[in-house]
Amino acid sequence: MGKSLKGKELGIGITQRKDGRYSAKFKSKSGKRIEKYFEKLAEARKWLLEAKYEDTHGDISSSTDMTVDAWFNYWISEIKAKTVRWSTLSSYKRRYNNNIKEIIGSMVINDVKPMHCQNVLNVMDNNGYVGASMSLTKAVLSAMFSDACENGLISVNPVTKSVKCPKKPEKNTRVLTLDEQEKFLTVAKESINYNHFLFVLQTGVRSSELRGLKWSDIDFENRIIHIRRNVTYDSNNTKFIVGELKTDSGQRDIPMTQIVYDLLLTMKCRQAGRKQRVISFEFSDHVFLNCNGKLLPNSNYDNYLVKLCDKAGIERISMHTLRHSFATRCIESGMKPKTLQKILGHANISMTMDLYVHVTEDEKEKEMQQFEQMYRMA
Repeated sequence: MGKSLKGKELGIGITQRKDGRYSAKFKSKSGKRIEKYFEKLAEARKWLLEAKYEDTHGDISSSTDMTVDAWFNYWISEIKAKTVRWSTLSSYKRRYNNNIKEIIGSMVINDVKPMHCQNVLNVMDNNGYVGASMSLTKAVLSAMFSDACENGLISVNPVTKSVKCPKKPEKNTRVLTLDEQEKFLTVAKESINYNHFLFVLQTGVRSSELRGLKWSDIDFENRIIHIRRNVTYDSNNTKFIVGELKTDSGQRDIPMTQIVYDLLLTMKCRQAGRKQRVISFEFSDHVFLNCNGKLLPNSNYDNYLVKLCDKAGIERISMHTLRHSFATRCIESGMKPKTLQKILGHANISMTMDLYVHVTEDEKEKEMQQFEQMYRMA
């Protein structure tokens, strides 16, 4: 990472000389060292970006000819691939290929205006995408054009304040009522993955955190569960990837309920009593495996949940619904939002309040009864 004379980081391949000029250099595919000097930092960055791209791809002669497709491919492979997690990179590619490429991919990057970016979001809205998906797509647009600005390819980011996600009607997040939860658990007892579902309903962990949980994370003596990693599934390469948690708040300790303590202790004893075939030594210490010693991707969990819900006669749910339901039960029991935030691993309290505090029909009826009782006592 090069630095200026004042010690400020300038980026890979760029340094400031003692005479004040900026040196931009890189090693070509043939192994030749290529270097050039500039009076301005923006000029150095622009030249380095174009020279490296032309050396790698050989089809860009000037930034004025660069298409959005060409820039995105370079941005992903040369800038983001080295700075973000695999799951984030995969999300960027998915958003671009599904929603951005068809609309503005063939356009020259300098020709993209706010109205074109707005059109990307409008098309998504017309195709029935939810607000969260549109927000993520807008974030990708803004990030890729922001880096294009920083590298001197364009002068202004076209994702301005006027570019907004179309408003969608507010939709309540699906949560199991107490009656539905009881029906679900009754039926789920017959499932080979009953322990997985019950654990999420008792702890609120994400499915990726469920897969990432190891026996070394279970402190039976102090009755604490240590959440330290996640495991995501790469469907393109059909493999599981162990990753770090997104935020510091994601690393957390969850106290065990008696139900969870008994559940884990029983599982530990059963696993110790039989040999379990494990797909990889990497996952040999993981807690939640199926009967063949394999981790389960979300699609498998969802397939099981669909069948169980149909059998229980309730509306279909996902693994995330179980997490939502846990949060709602905590609120209904009187747990303080700040405590719930720490258990769920949210980065800020607003996420807890906005996404997980759902007033169910049961709770509304209970609160109204208390309200009515107050007047009877008066």
